[in-house]
Amino acid sequence: QVQLVESGGALVQAGGSLRLSCVASGGTFSTMAWFRQAPGKEREFVAAIKWISGNTQYADSVKGRVTISRDNAKNSVYLQMASLKPEDTAVYYCAAGTRGAALWIPARVRMPNLYNYWGQGTQVTVSS
Repeated sequence: QVQLVESGGALVQAGGSLRLSCVASGGTFSTMAWFRQAPGKEREFVAAIKWISGNTQYADSVKGRVTISRDNAKNSVYLQMASLKPEDTAVYYCAAGTRGAALWIPARVRMPNLYNYWGQGTQVTVSS
C-alpha cells in the first residue's frame, strides 16, 4: 500500500525558512511533487522533481525561494522554502505520479488530478 507522509510544517515569521519532508513507501514513482492549498482556494502546484533524473519544475510564484530535492536511498522528497511570505500560508501536500514522461510536460505536471497518490498534508503558517 502506497503511503506518503509529510512533516515539517510550522508557524514561522515572514522572511523565515522551513523545510518540508515527505517519505514515500509502498511503490515506485516517476514524479514527486508538492502542492499547497490555502483556505477557500484551489490546490496549487508548487514544485516537482523527476525521481530518477532529479530534474525539477517550479511554480513562478515560488521560483527562486523554493528548492525541491530528493533522497532516493531514503525514498524522501524535500521542499526547502526561504524568504517566506504570509501568502505562502497553506496546507502543503506531497504527491506522487506514475505516468512517466507524460506527466512531466509543464502543463500537466501542474495538474493535481494527474497524480496518483497524496499525503495527508502539513500546515505552514507564515505570520507577518
